[in-house]
This record gives sequence, C-alpha cells and structure tokens, in this order.
Amino acid sequence: MTKYDDRRSNSFLLLWTLAVIATTSSFLFYLAVRVETMQHGYALGKAYGDLSRIREIERVLELERAAHNTPERVDLIGRTLFFMEEPEGSRIMDAGPDPVLGSESEGEPALQADADRGDL
Repeated sequence: MTKYDDRRSNSFLLLWTLAVIATTSSFLFYLAVRVETMQHGYALGKAYGDLSRIREIERVLELERAAHNTPERVDLIGRTLFFMEEPEGSRIMDAGPDPVLGSESEGEPALQADADRGDL
C-alpha cells in the first residue's frame, strides 16, 4: 500500500486556493474598472449635451441681441416708450465743422497749433 503524503496535498490545496482568490480578485478589479469607465462615459455624454445646449442658448441670445440693436427697433422703442419725435429743423443747431474732418483750410491750422504745443 502506498503511503499518503499529507504535506503535499496541503501545499496543493493552499496554492489552488490562492489561485482562485487571485482570479476572483482580478475579475472583480476588471469589473470595477469597467463600471468606472462606463460612468465616466455617461458623465462625458451629459457634459457634451450641456455644452451643446449652452451653445444653442448663446446663439439664440446673439440673434435676439442683434434684433434688438437694429435701428428700426431702437426707433420703435424711442417713439412708443419714451414718446420721442423727430426734431424739427428749428431745433437742430450746427456745432461747426469737425476739426479733423473739416475743410483743409480750417483743419490744418488747428492741427498745426496742436503740433506747436506738443500734443501730437
């Protein structure tokens, strides 16, 4: 009859148990990493959705701002809300020529005087 070696079976059982524990822990780690990756993917998709929604809102607001800044809109608001009217000819006063845009004879002396003082 063959003698049964108890030490050899104990070492096999120990190694087999360690292998099963290592395999299980590596599988659980893989699942945890996979779940974390999926959560990041969902968060990234939500962030892209929010970004596209904000860009659409910005586009709409730009269009609205452009519509409110048209001369016709400003004229309408001035006439209806502030009861403004076009000024009559007698209410318009001439302030004189613009020194930079005036005639050559009027603009040059003003520029020459500024150059003499050192303003230019």
